[in-house]
Amino acid sequence: MPTSFFTAAGNFHRGNLHTHSTNSDGALAPEEVCRRYQAEGYDFIALTDHFVGQFNYPITDTTACRNGNFTTILGAELHTGAMENGNSWHMVAVGLPADFSPPHTPYLRRAGDSESAESLAQRARDAGAFVVIVHPHWSGMTEADARTITAAHAVEIYNHGCIIDNGRGEGFVALEHLLNEGRRLNLVAADDAHFNTPDHFGGWVMVKALENTPEALLNALNAGQFYSSLGPEIRDIRVTEQAVEVDCSSVVTIIVQGQGSATATLHGEAMTTGRVSLHRLAKSPWIRISITDRAGKRAWSNPIWIDG
Repeated sequence: MPTSFFTAAGNFHRGNLHTHSTNSDGALAPEEVCRRYQAEGYDFIALTDHFVGQFNYPITDTTACRNGNFTTILGAELHTGAMENGNSWHMVAVGLPADFSPPHTPYLRRAGDSESAESLAQRARDAGAFVVIVHPHWSGMTEADARTITAAHAVEIYNHGCIIDNGRGEGFVALEHLLNEGRRLNLVAADDAHFNTPDHFGGWVMVKALENTPEALLNALNAGQFYSSLGPEIRDIRVTEQAVEVDCSSVVTIIVQGQGSATATLHGEAMTTGRVSLHRLAKSPWIRISITDRAGKRAWSNPIWIDG
């Protein structure tokens, strides 16, 4: 992940990449989902209804919900096959074309003769989508499962709906197993909102783009020009051979994490900038930054590969 985008031209746009409506198993119509996100200060969402035959394979058309201050990216939550535990695969694809060909997945549960998850993810990526492995903890995903999805751009490391409803909403272990094998994946925080529980407005991405348009946002997502947050802001990251310098909103902890247990931490009061030595991470091929504010809310950078 480059860090130069923090100070490059453009603005950060707040968005949710995992959302459902009455076109699948959500409680609200697509128009109301979009209205609520805009009312809460979001700049964009991807409405990702479950792409299965039970719901007529929806790629929900939200283009009518776009306006001068809010946009949408078409997408869907893809399902197919089965993981090692027998559960169906879940992957979010943001930026799918409206005519994307569905797999044979009649229901959310496993279909024995369905397309492989690896194939479905690759087809989505080849069609221009930003592909995310979602809620790996809730899904019971194994390392072997995760390795098969070579076309993914990112892992969902925070799923607000799963945090609220079952306490299995983080995906750092799955992400770091893949990073440690050299997979250059980014990370995403999202809601997985259905609006039938308090599963919304909890986690989001901040995407740096010149314009708040579907095309500009999707290009920035694919380029890794974003960070994920539950509240705090990351304003700049500067990496040298000796240290990482972070500018942010007021926080009490800045952590730099790397391969294995390699970690360096800075604690303080109302820090808006911090310098963390990389001495303990000298052998790590990648690092990522986590910040935490006084309320316990966190934000995360994408992994930064030291060799560029």
